[in-house]
Amino acid sequence: MKILVTGARGFVGRNLVAELKKRGYKDILEFDLDTEKPALEQYTKECDFVFHLAGVNRPQKEEEFMEGNFGFTSELLALLIKHNNKAPLLITSSIQAERDNPYGRSKKAGEDLLINYSKEHNIKVLIYRLPNLFGKWCRPNYNSVIATFCHNIARGLQIQIDDPEGELNLCYIDDVIRELIDALEGDPTKDGDFYTVSPTHRVKLGDLAELIRSFKESRRDLSIPDMSVPLTKKLYRTYLSYLPEKDFAYQLKMNCDQRGSFTEFIRTMNRGQISINVSKPGVTKGNHWHHTKNEKFLVVSGEGLIRFRGISASKIIEYRVSGDKLEVVDIPPGYTHSIVNLGEADLVTIMWVNECFDPEHADTYYMEV
Repeated sequence: MKILVTGARGFVGRNLVAELKKRGYKDILEFDLDTEKPALEQYTKECDFVFHLAGVNRPQKEEEFMEGNFGFTSELLALLIKHNNKAPLLITSSIQAERDNPYGRSKKAGEDLLINYSKEHNIKVLIYRLPNLFGKWCRPNYNSVIATFCHNIARGLQIQIDDPEGELNLCYIDDVIRELIDALEGDPTKDGDFYTVSPTHRVKLGDLAELIRSFKESRRDLSIPDMSVPLTKKLYRTYLSYLPEKDFAYQLKMNCDQRGSFTEFIRTMNRGQISINVSKPGVTKGNHWHHTKNEKFLVVSGEGLIRFRGISASKIIEYRVSGDKLEVVDIPPGYTHSIVNLGEADLVTIMWVNECFDPEHADTYYMEV
């Protein structure tokens, strides 16, 4: 199958082409603004399916709306008709087509053109009226508020919010691409006279800004966004795609002494805390117990010994641990416990505790094993 994609280097096109290639589609005819016009003549002659994604949404002059969203569509259809090519055609329109503004009218004109083309030539046409889209590779400071918020907040730049209570209807790019490929493979989702992508998400502008700011702050407070909320999960992925390349990495505060180091890595409100503990050779750490806190230890490098004793008992329980054999050791409440480095190299342990450390309620009591 030869697949023509107009607007192939735009936001939707770039994501679509990448996914098509990942799925094994090889004959992808990519057309964009910088493609030589004669190529479109050849592409419309040989294509078996058309993704018409090209369009204008932020022109310098108002008349460019109609030129880009109606005029180019007319040109594309004329070439398909010329070559008697009855390939199915999918176009990404906009929910703005329902509105009486220059952009909406140009989108509606393009839709009407395709509807008539479908009727006159008995060709399958799929019109998707899309809401506001977001995701990786969208151009910031152009036509996407989320791209702009993510780009600016990641760089410490100001953002502008005229109406914090204003709502956005959003759709994530990966959900769009999945639906477009389903349509290519014969399983589109229809909604009345048009086709649709789900799920969509509604959010207030003020809430959106605060959520994206929290992503930046999470590097300082070591928090993790609530990934059980689909919109939050998708927005966090998107935010990371706008990080400056020099800022992919960030430092953690290492609490160091002659025994080694202890470094908090991740803190969550409802899933506890993860830390990295490094012990020098011969060093023993711990010798304390907890009323309610519980932990998990995972040695990933070195050799050690974890020892337990019930606080009212004399029996000592021992577990030898090693980075050569990954094994999680649970630390129950009511047992004083310690970990000693038996090797000649540093002992590195990942430690999870069910609640974040609160110095005012430490629930940690010294007692030697």
